[in-house]
Amino acid sequence: MVKRLTLRVSEPRAAALLAGGALAAWAVALARMRGMDAGPGTDLGSIGWYVGVWVTMMVAMMLPSAWPMVTLFSRAARGAAGSGRAQTACFLAGYLATWTLFGLAAFGLYRGVRELDPAFLGWDRSGPYVAGGAVALAGVYQATPLKRVCLRHCRSPLHFLMRGWRRGSLGGLRMGATHGAYCVGCCWGLMLVLFAVGVMSVTWMVVVSAVVFAEKVLSVGERVARAMAVVLVAFGAWVALGPGTVPGLTQPGAGMPMTTEHVPMR
Repeated sequence: MVKRLTLRVSEPRAAALLAGGALAAWAVALARMRGMDAGPGTDLGSIGWYVGVWVTMMVAMMLPSAWPMVTLFSRAARGAAGSGRAQTACFLAGYLATWTLFGLAAFGLYRGVRELDPAFLGWDRSGPYVAGGAVALAGVYQATPLKRVCLRHCRSPLHFLMRGWRRGSLGGLRMGATHGAYCVGCCWGLMLVLFAVGVMSVTWMVVVSAVVFAEKVLSVGERVARAMAVVLVAFGAWVALGPGTVPGLTQPGAGMPMTTEHVPMR
């Protein structure tokens, strides 16, 4: 059995750079997203604006939980080829590219639904049930074998590096994209929760980030993931049946479809 990575194998410099990058991304996200939370159905703006915000959010939310993999990759790359910085940068680029593709897919789905403009998505009609159902779906996914496989990959970076090592910058890019795919497989349900309750909500962004970090980094992460299956199903029912009583959930305007443009964005 491969030992799970612990804090002792991380490189202080790499960890500091990751922490600094994540903090800077949080600062930018807080500045750009202030006052833009319109709850479920928040307008995503133009694709250029959205991609910029999405990448910033992923740096802020995912880098803290990715530091065990990145710091170990940095050490292995420096020892294997002597060009650890360049290869590590390519690894991060591949990782973020995968998350960007996921974000673009979500944007495409949003635009498709918005073009249809179905009346039943109005918050005074079936909107709360749709949002609650999405949250509950994320809870169901938490209990699936695919979730467990992807989570164990994210929690065991040494195993991935030993079996899938590729040389050079292109190899780093491919490894980063592969790791990102596992990460998306692990966390897409939690991101669905974020979209369901308000993708521009700093409050829910912090909550989802904390859950991702706990699942991937803490020793009790797998138990947290199993517990979240129950929590999310119950939370989904709460959103569906009593959205007005959910703390931190912004209520969309009465009678306005969940895909209506609530907040103008550049």
